[in-house]
Amino acid sequence: MRANFIFSEVWIGLRRNLTMTIAVVVTVAVGMALLGIGLMINSQVSSLTSYWTNKVELSVYLCKKDSPFEECRNKGAITEEEKIALQTRLKAMPLVERVDFETQAEAYKLFTGQGVNPVLKQATRVEDMPESFRVKLRDPDKATEVVQSLQGAAGVSRIINTKDLANPFFDFLEKLRNMALAIAFIMVFAATLLIGNTVRLSAYNRRRETGIMRLVGASNIYIQLPFVMEGTIAGLIGGVFSAVLLIVTKIMLFDSIQGFMAVQLGWNSLAWVITLTMSIGVLICILASFITLRRYLRV
Repeated sequence: MRANFIFSEVWIGLRRNLTMTIAVVVTVAVGMALLGIGLMINSQVSSLTSYWTNKVELSVYLCKKDSPFEECRNKGAITEEEKIALQTRLKAMPLVERVDFETQAEAYKLFTGQGVNPVLKQATRVEDMPESFRVKLRDPDKATEVVQSLQGAAGVSRIINTKDLANPFFDFLEKLRNMALAIAFIMVFAATLLIGNTVRLSAYNRRRETGIMRLVGASNIYIQLPFVMEGTIAGLIGGVFSAVLLIVTKIMLFDSIQGFMAVQLGWNSLAWVITLTMSIGVLICILASFITLRRYLRV
């Protein structure tokens, strides 16, 4: 009997406050869609950061004949013995995961395949390229320790940490992530206020019914339950609309720029974002209903 009464109240409330219900649905849809986009950007940035961090390595360039670097002056090209000793030393380091040797021919092929100026490409010969060791580290954040240990090593002209070259890109990704999350949380806060205000107006319009129920001895939960269920239904509907918007955003925006990204935003990540945003939207509606109805529970 009580269940029938509650569902009847919910249905009456949804019909009577159709405009307010629509307002809650739209607010949840827009707010959760923006939150979802922020989370999608965060997921994409995290994937890109992880991908490029794993690509970070040390380039240990070796001295060659007539090398302009001061470390190689008056010493000539690195000898085979020094090369073998350096490679053995690198492989023995605990922080080093892998060591690959790059010949002059391989370095030239890599150089000419990067779309360099045709004039520069024509003026560069294979003999101009230095040999090097490509050192993959177990922890890229500890590259400084490896670099310091190799300072002054025989036959080494210079050492370049590719992470130093990529730091501006990593900084940009971090700023993009922070901006997206900040906007997302602001929208959640704004959605909470709007939903709370909408529920308050709905409760104000039905204050006489609420007062009568309170006077005849109805419990607080019994009075609040219809409003909570209305909020839950509106939150679910808004969540469905936000899910549709997020799917459209992935297809129209994220998939269209995948050609410029090394890592694609997967459907599993989108499913996680949709589940989270729908849960947050419903939770906000429930909490807003409980909090804003307090004043109408007093006789």
